[in-house]
Amino acid sequence: MTIKDKLDLIHQRIQNALIRAGRQSENITLIGVTKQVDTTVIQEAVSNGLVELGENRVQELLSKYDQVIGANWHMIGRLQRNKVKYIVDKAAMIHSLDRLSLAREINRQAEKIQRVMPVLVQVNIANEESKAGLPYEEVVPFVESLFNLRYIRVMGLMQIAPFMDDQELIRPYFTRMKRLFDDLRQYNYPHTDIRYLSMGMTNDFETAIEEGANMIRIGTAIFGDRKKEEN
Repeated sequence: MTIKDKLDLIHQRIQNALIRAGRQSENITLIGVTKQVDTTVIQEAVSNGLVELGENRVQELLSKYDQVIGANWHMIGRLQRNKVKYIVDKAAMIHSLDRLSLAREINRQAEKIQRVMPVLVQVNIANEESKAGLPYEEVVPFVESLFNLRYIRVMGLMQIAPFMDDQELIRPYFTRMKRLFDDLRQYNYPHTDIRYLSMGMTNDFETAIEEGANMIRIGTAIFGDRKKEEN
């Protein structure tokens, strides 16, 4: 299958999931995860309509930024404070905010260029030791704590669900995330604009959409297997 064929299939699967959820009129933001993907292949995907791209590592984002034309880049991996300065003017959004020290550094670097940085708060919904993110019960207090950081705008939540073959075992995690997302949106904090619930990857994006996701991150289904990666 060509990249175009793969993208067409994904969009059809997205539409079918929206129909099952009764959300036919809604749009899903598809982020193509380009970790370890050659820029010529990425450009082919962009030429076929994949505008939003996600990178896990700062170095890869920087190396591809000027080589791929017509894309918006998202920082979706764990971000170290000392690397914020390299991407604050390049990333359309940072998806992995999970601690106050990082928030303060993003705010500091964004202030230097007078830009309000859109961010998603990463949630460790299953409290997995191997994954970053805030525990469920700490998310709302954390968002409240960002009130005085004028150069950050919280746009929503991101999660990486546990990897399971049985989608029905994963579904409750997505359901719980949607409840948290709705609660956070109702608070209507002035430093937030809660729009995006980012959950769902190659193995589980249809279930995530059925449970309320409006942003998904797909790598393998578009670009094929990478070195022990599942995106």
